[in-house]
Amino acid sequence: MRLSEPAVRATDLVLAYGNRIALDSSSFAIPRARITAIIGPNGSGKSTLLSAIAGLIEPVGGRLEVLSGGGDPRRIAYVLQATKVNEALPITVSEVVAMGRYSTTGVHRRLGVEDRAAIYEAMERTGTLELARRHLQELSGGQRQRVFVAQGLAQDHDLLLLDEPLAGMDIAAAQAVDEVIHDEVGRGCTAVVTTHDLSEAQIADHVLLLAGRVVASGPPQEVLTAENLAAAYGPALLHWEGGRLLIDDPTHRT
Repeated sequence: MRLSEPAVRATDLVLAYGNRIALDSSSFAIPRARITAIIGPNGSGKSTLLSAIAGLIEPVGGRLEVLSGGGDPRRIAYVLQATKVNEALPITVSEVVAMGRYSTTGVHRRLGVEDRAAIYEAMERTGTLELARRHLQELSGGQRQRVFVAQGLAQDHDLLLLDEPLAGMDIAAAQAVDEVIHDEVGRGCTAVVTTHDLSEAQIADHVLLLAGRVVASGPPQEVLTAENLAAAYGPALLHWEGGRLLIDDPTHRT
């Protein structure tokens, strides 16, 4: 595997839903075996970009490459926000996590020993084993989010895409999932995480700042500057307090 080659590369990328441009012409690279945070205001194109990397949305302009680095470029696990999934489905936690194996086994094939081992490990690492027999509608938002993170971990992957994985979690659960993400990167996985939390983006290895386009891309200290944040969020949303830069919006506070 060539670590110098990025995991994802975009050139003049344009993404759209129908006639609405979600991400205008942007070029960037996402480093391999690192954590990249995608941050920006609501409607900035974060989830759209994640869906495009997952292969769920085709670019309407430019080029988006998911590079194999010597492996299989299709080994992608995509963890949706729990709020985007029908939580009333009559399905247990263990069945939700087992769906992570469908990309390997197919929907109708029986799970083998290796599959069950992957499911068990994913649930153990996310602290969801004790929830195995419970149904989604019985869980809190943070518990459901951990279940979907476990589903992503159970899938064979080199690229892990997570749409606001820490949303709705208490501090202990968020720290546990954050440790899992860092552990995945330590195993050679590339993690791409969307977030509304400036403090989460500040501790990532790499940051994409979006506002309907890529405003800036690179290390956090180079991207998350007052100038770049003002360009993304608007100067009215930014203010200094005790020497710290804050985004004055309940959805985007540090």
